[in-house]
Amino acid sequence: MREEENKRTSPKSKVKNFFKKRWAFPAVYIASAAIILTGVLWYQNSAGDTDKFNYDASEGPSAELNGDEPSVPVANDVENFAWPVNDPEAVITQKGFYDNSQSKEEQVNSLVFYDNMYQPNTGVDLKMEDNSEFEVLASLSGTVTKVSEDSVLGNTIEIEHADGIKTFYQSVKDFQVKEGDEVKKGQPLATSGQSLYNKDGGVHVHFEIRKDNVAVNPIDYFNKSLASLESADISEASNTAEENEVTDESKEDSISDDATENESKKEVTDESTESTDTDAGAKDESTDSSSDDATDESTSADPNA
Repeated sequence: MREEENKRTSPKSKVKNFFKKRWAFPAVYIASAAIILTGVLWYQNSAGDTDKFNYDASEGPSAELNGDEPSVPVANDVENFAWPVNDPEAVITQKGFYDNSQSKEEQVNSLVFYDNMYQPNTGVDLKMEDNSEFEVLASLSGTVTKVSEDSVLGNTIEIEHADGIKTFYQSVKDFQVKEGDEVKKGQPLATSGQSLYNKDGGVHVHFEIRKDNVAVNPIDYFNKSLASLESADISEASNTAEENEVTDESKEDSISDDATENESKKEVTDESTESTDTDAGAKDESTDSSSDDATDESTSADPNA
């Protein structure tokens, strides 16, 4: 009985005997490689089957978020407004932004006289000390929305940077951009020129920053990010702009009243002078008449005459 049990081969013994054969390990290796290769091919084929679902990236939630309108690059929010020139130290401010918080002298220097009217300056006018031409650069990245020739303002370039925020470059020539162009901060736009509106400026560039069509002082936003203007409350600036117009009209009325008053004073003075001359003439005639009468009476009274 025991001899029969000993003669039976155990499963472990069979495994040991199998691996003792020379072809055992190569067979196992080949079988494993075949299994792995089959799995890879199956995975690739199953991945390629996704086309049958006709997935369209233009549909779904992402399409609703994007919409049809072009998006503004996020980089604009962190960009800072730069001076529209290569070297800010090389230019001078010929006329600054008109602000009611300024001194009277600064306000007077920020008025532009054109067509017999005083207008508050809604930007800054920059020029070289020697009145030479210079390159005008984009203050911030954006989209060119307007390029127009204007004999009064000296040509204009308008660039939109975000919803409601734009920069304007006036009194320029030799355009280097056109409407619809995407420009980068510091990219050349044109060359400084002249305008009839500000003849005293000579060769210059008139630069403006506007939010919702309300002009703000560019000096306050140079080297500050676009986000700082997006979050700014411009209601006060809007009121200031309206007050500027009232102040301008008052100034014109004052100038007109002064001129009228001076003319009135001159007329009164002239009339007084004429009256004085008339009185003096009448007095002289009266004196002469009195003298003649006195002489005649004296002659008639003296029989020896």
